[in-house]
Amino acid sequence: MLLDKRLLPAHVGIIMDGNGRWAQVQGLPRTSGHKEGLERAKEIVAHASDLEISHLSLFVFSTENWRRASEEVNFLLELIKKHLRAQYDFYRERSIRVIHSGDLGKLPRAVREEILLVESDTRLFSGMVVNLLINYGGRDEIVRSVKRYMLGDGDANTLSEERLSANLDHPELPELDLLIRTGGEMRLSNFLMWQAAYAELYFSDAYWPDWNAAYLDEAILNYQERQRRFGGTV
Repeated sequence: MLLDKRLLPAHVGIIMDGNGRWAQVQGLPRTSGHKEGLERAKEIVAHASDLEISHLSLFVFSTENWRRASEEVNFLLELIKKHLRAQYDFYRERSIRVIHSGDLGKLPRAVREEILLVESDTRLFSGMVVNLLINYGGRDEIVRSVKRYMLGDGDANTLSEERLSANLDHPELPELDLLIRTGGEMRLSNFLMWQAAYAELYFSDAYWPDWNAAYLDEAILNYQERQRRFGGTV
């Protein structure tokens, strides 16, 4: 069955889970899983761009990931830093605009600088928007949004959904249409909690390093077979 280009989700979010477990099954160190996971991310970004999906959010590093062993955390952050710069030609060829969601202030300066650089270098690109969630937590974003609102002379009595949304990391992002999680786990793990209020959820047993374009197509086909009611009736 072919995808219906008229029914594509505008905003797809992916919790890229299973890198470490994939590596263990292969008899490899967890770091090998993270390296392979980055290659899959590039493949999926390319395929989503070919499909003309307008927004893709990828959960790269969560606020909870700091709890992992320091060796793994340091490896992940270094991998992120190197990958951002290495993929610039890829972004330019496809006119992909890269943005970041999360708390920049708590990241190492070198990682923070690379994120700001890729955002600046791609800011005028007109293709798909890739939202990289790095040091991101959904609850943390909501708290930071409220703080921004209050610092802007907002009043608690006038706080509304619209005003909170306007103070999110990227209020211009459309709400999440399709949320995908790989790796066999069935939970949201603090991913885009505000934006995912009415997202369609899709869980895949395949580990992230085993994912490819066909898996994304399958998830979108599943999405297109659903009826979205947004709390109402058909």
